Amino acid sequence: MTADFWIASGHQLCDRDEAGRLISTPDLWRAFLARPELVPPEEACGAERALHAALLADPLHPVAPAILARLADPDAAENWQVFLDFRDRVLSHPTLEAAWLALYRGGVGGVPPLFLQMLTQLVARAALEGEADAYTLRAAECLFRPQRAAIHQGALLLADEEVVAARAADGDLGALGRLLTEAGATPREVALDVLADADAAAYAARSDAHDLALDIAEGRPGQQGLARALERFILHVLGEPVTIRPTRLIEDADWSWHVGLDSEATGIANALWNGEAVAQERLARILWLGVLEFRETTRVLPRVAGRPVYLALAMNPARLVRLKPQNLATGLPLIAAEAAL
Repeated sequence: MTADFWIASGHQLCDRDEAGRLISTPDLWRAFLARPELVPPEEACGAERALHAALLADPLHPVAPAILARLADPDAAENWQVFLDFRDRVLSHPTLEAAWLALYRGGVGGVPPLFLQMLTQLVARAALEGEADAYTLRAAECLFRPQRAAIHQGALLLADEEVVAARAADGDLGALGRLLTEAGATPREVALDVLADADAAAYAARSDAHDLALDIAEGRPGQQGLARALERFILHVLGEPVTIRPTRLIEDADWSWHVGLDSEATGIANALWNGEAVAQERLARILWLGVLEFRETTRVLPRVAGRPVYLALAMNPARLVRLKPQNLATGLPLIAAEAAL
């Protein structure tokens, strides 16, 4: 049995169905309500404090508009309505995975990025249940946490953007900081270790700190770890068994389908597919390429069945990497509009 990881996600507060997908519980919603963004500030009115207390006691109970109208601060009332709308949208689906798919396929307008990040981490945590490879687990952090890229002397490092910023602000110095400084970080060094051990238990011990950098350069374990993380996520969320292998280049005269895993990669891949000239400086932003093949083709669009699907991950001009797993939910060439959840 592998050690527990990402404990701060709250996954242990969820129930699970027979397929291992997550079912929210009142305790999970209490964890949401304990977030500093939802705890009433000192200056909050009595009505807001009463609302928060009532939701802590029964996180699933309906809140009438008249209750929100009693709040003295209109902005607070609006914020609570946003949370309640998010809660109700999630609760309208049998699992968190189904809710995640529905949100991204139906539109996430009005949903705070923090809530989407928390939900994505929970779904990713369920997808990686039982995984024994630390490189795969660390790569999966990219599904819900932005990264900063650094390229130097054969290493292609991804480091958690929030951790890099915090360490730089605190003056926590270290050798890796030089690379991150070159990558555009705050101009002081940042102490981060590079993952160098495949043992999942060792990773789990510090997984909630998100303070391990990952080398995804060609031939490094992190390159394959990202492929494995994406395989597991697609299988868990979409129910599609796929095989993904990293590749250096796309050399395919019959290139039929691709999915950019972020906005930058999408723009570059679209331009190449359309036969447009792309400057070498922009091409150099591509950090990782993968070839995806479906093990079963019954739900694949006929014109793509049996053909590879290319995946691309890139950094933006500021060397930030914002992987969007929702692009897999909406961009893979599947016939069915909904996953078989």
